[in-house]
Amino acid sequence: MSEIDYSKYIRREGADQPAEQEDVAVRPDMVGDDVTIDEAAAMAEARDSGLIATLRRLFGGDKILWIIIIALMAISVLVVYSSTAKMAYMPSSSNSTSEFLRNQLLLLVGSALFMVGMHRIDSHWFRRAAYIVFIIALGLSLAVHFVGTSTNGAARWINIGGFQFQPSEMLKVALVMYLARVLADRQSKIQTLLIVPSLKFWTWFKSEKQRRIWREGGWPIFFPIVASCLVIFPSHTSSAVILFALSIVMLFIGRVTWVEISRVMLWAVVGVAFVALMGLGRSHTAGGRIDTWVSVWTEDRTKVPVQDLSDTERSMIAINNGGILGRGAGQSAVRVEMTHPESDYAFAFFVEEYGIVMAMILVALYVWVFFRAIEIFERCPKKYPALLSLGIALLITGQALLHIMVTVNIIPETGQTLPLISRGGSSLLFTSIGLGMILSVSRQTQEGSHTE
Repeated sequence: MSEIDYSKYIRREGADQPAEQEDVAVRPDMVGDDVTIDEAAAMAEARDSGLIATLRRLFGGDKILWIIIIALMAISVLVVYSSTAKMAYMPSSSNSTSEFLRNQLLLLVGSALFMVGMHRIDSHWFRRAAYIVFIIALGLSLAVHFVGTSTNGAARWINIGGFQFQPSEMLKVALVMYLARVLADRQSKIQTLLIVPSLKFWTWFKSEKQRRIWREGGWPIFFPIVASCLVIFPSHTSSAVILFALSIVMLFIGRVTWVEISRVMLWAVVGVAFVALMGLGRSHTAGGRIDTWVSVWTEDRTKVPVQDLSDTERSMIAINNGGILGRGAGQSAVRVEMTHPESDYAFAFFVEEYGIVMAMILVALYVWVFFRAIEIFERCPKKYPALLSLGIALLITGQALLHIMVTVNIIPETGQTLPLISRGGSSLLFTSIGLGMILSVSRQTQEGSHTE
């Protein structure tokens, strides 16, 4: 049978157009009696453009960042499902691994919805809400010491409307929002702005210079940093350290002079020394963790029974067991010995099951989040959204690297989760909200719709 030539059924317009421009071809059997070929082509084009427009509305902003987020959430499902096997088989537990997986999937779906919703909100609304969100987060972090739920001697959770969460996770994002606003609003005079009062506190009310420092930079910038660290220090020392380190980096990005930044750090040294001498907060716990960290580096621990090892030492054993390619999904042997393999030591558990190669890919994903934020920061034409996006990325990547450094004993135990992967609703929710803000900034930059 000879080949049928369909070219005669193709209608071409504008024959004088350049060769590289393609015309729309429509098969005659796809056109009804009452619809012309031109109308059918227009309908198909409208249908395709409508689908693309819908997807762009739902997933606007940096496409690579979306891919990274989806990958991290997928890894979270694998880690939580396997690591919670220990919890499922504990005598005190009434849940199975499937129930833990279902709960994690619900948290992921809920957090993803928050992220999608946040990325559709224009960043100028974040700027307007920065003050009130910070005040609420600071108030809840203070209230947790009086009405919160305590675990291991530390009050970290508060129950609102049946939902229990850690206000410290909210405060991390809120502080970035606040600092981004106050620094953005003062960029015209930031190089000459004094924000740190003298350590000679008795001169604060007598000296005109000290009163001016408090008025112009002390109350709006220095005091919120100090208050944020102090309010969560008694129950979550490592989070207070993260907040302080994040604040220092935000000051640097916001072009505050090194002289002022060094003064902030001097205040921190004095504060830490005072807390250690007075034994305030959880300083005894921090001291014990530092002693354990030092002993791992300085003592021979090879003959210590597994049940007497610290969680950090067990995490190092898990990493060693993983090798290059890992033991395989669900084959972890150390998870039953670790206190919180699904949260505080999620990275070590992941390495044991999936190997160093996959672990390096995971680290690369977190670092990639930061580099995507740098690009968003550089392209953003407005000060506040630029500072906001980079600050939140620093928070997420920095916390991930801290978590990883703990598992290999580079730093003492902190109890920080692995963002988007560790089991825990508070961290997952506010990390997703933060990522939604970054995506909002990138979306508006692409659309050219920044208004402030």
